[in-house]
Amino acid sequence: MANVPAGHKADVVKALGCLLLVGTLLALSLSVAKFADAAELPRLSFLMVAMAGASLAQLLLSLPKRAHWRLDRRIIEYALVAGILLAMPNALGFLAVRHVGAGFVSLSFAFPILVTWLLAVLLRMESLRWDRLSGVLLGLAGGVVLALSKAEAGGGQLGWSLLILLLPVMLALGNIYRTWRWPDGVPLTYLTALVLAGAALGLLPIALATEPGQIGVLFDSSAAVGLLMVEMAIFTVLYLFFFILQRLAGPVYLSQIGTVAAVMGTAIAVLFLGESAPPNLAIAGGLVIAGTLVFQHASWRAVPSSTRPAIHQPEES
Repeated sequence: MANVPAGHKADVVKALGCLLLVGTLLALSLSVAKFADAAELPRLSFLMVAMAGASLAQLLLSLPKRAHWRLDRRIIEYALVAGILLAMPNALGFLAVRHVGAGFVSLSFAFPILVTWLLAVLLRMESLRWDRLSGVLLGLAGGVVLALSKAEAGGGQLGWSLLILLLPVMLALGNIYRTWRWPDGVPLTYLTALVLAGAALGLLPIALATEPGQIGVLFDSSAAVGLLMVEMAIFTVLYLFFFILQRLAGPVYLSQIGTVAAVMGTAIAVLFLGESAPPNLAIAGGLVIAGTLVFQHASWRAVPSSTRPAIHQPEES
């Protein structure tokens, strides 16, 4: 991945904009999942079809670049592994939302940043910088405050609350893998389409085993189709900018979307889904915002002005 030359402040602004957009859309996708669950739609089938639809939309967006499409062993490996690492956390979130609420699932996305950063340091993809660590820990503290507040309020089921702790680990592994094995020379929208297709394929056997014969329910009513179309649209925009951000700024920066999703998801759950507000939401939100700002500032100071920022340029879509 090529580094951007000196002084490209516009790329820092672009990365921050992508971060806020992707984090907000991630929270919205979980809220739509709760509406789908309330409508008694098969949850994994809903997620699978929404991802397949978003994959098709990304493929259509990539048509102008079809001369650069390729499907070799490396691309197939990337699509399947990255797709499964993308699908499993989503599936866990979709299944858990009924038991612990959209707010609790959203706040669990605050934790991958620490796991991702530690893995990146261990793999020497990131240098150990204490100012960056302080930003990570501030954001993580916001997630902890939200989690403790939810627990004190008695929300959610213990088993599902513990199971959802796997979500940050899976997200962190996906963040690292996508950067580590990113194939060169492939249009970004085409690669996104293949990963979403890999995610849908990864979900297919699970959906067929746990929800046999229920895919047709998704098309039985206008309300079901409407929810499915909304989720497809969210996924199309979400994962387009998700992969732009991954390519632009790397796995640790990308993992900050979790802290944004945690706060936005909790706010959406409280304001629009009728969930009770955690008592320390304002404190948690302040910690998350402070952590993001400290991390941004530390990233900007990481190299001299003659070479900053070391942010990766996305390939043309």
